[in-house]
Amino acid sequence: MLISTRGRYALRVMIDLAEQNTDKYIPMKDIAARQEISLKYLEKILPVLVANGVIEGVHGKGGGYKLTRKPEEYLVGDILRLTEGEIGPISCDDCNPQSCPRTEFCRTKPMWDKLKDMINAYFDGVTIADLMKNNEL
Repeated sequence: MLISTRGRYALRVMIDLAEQNTDKYIPMKDIAARQEISLKYLEKILPVLVANGVIEGVHGKGGGYKLTRKPEEYLVGDILRLTEGEIGPISCDDCNPQSCPRTEFCRTKPMWDKLKDMINAYFDGVTIADLMKNNEL
């Protein structure tokens, strides 16, 4: 399982917004500069977060982005599932168990299902506030 740049950058954006600790909107260019992420890439990530109510965005002068909740209310798993889709170790089980004709007879499926549950439980046990602490989890 690989978490793409999109998922990693989304987490960095969320941490950045949380660290600003303000109710003001943070301009995209400021986030991009601090996180060393191109504006073009942020233009692909931020709308997904806004559309799903994770952050608020306002265009124009004085616009930018801000969190809609406290950092401790954001689960890493939720952010990754928004940007990555289902999180799991194998592709044949992604979103659609009928995608593999062997699912019913697969001897390894229970193992992969358990690993997927463990991965999701871990990510759902980490919050943006935890990541802000900058120490081992």
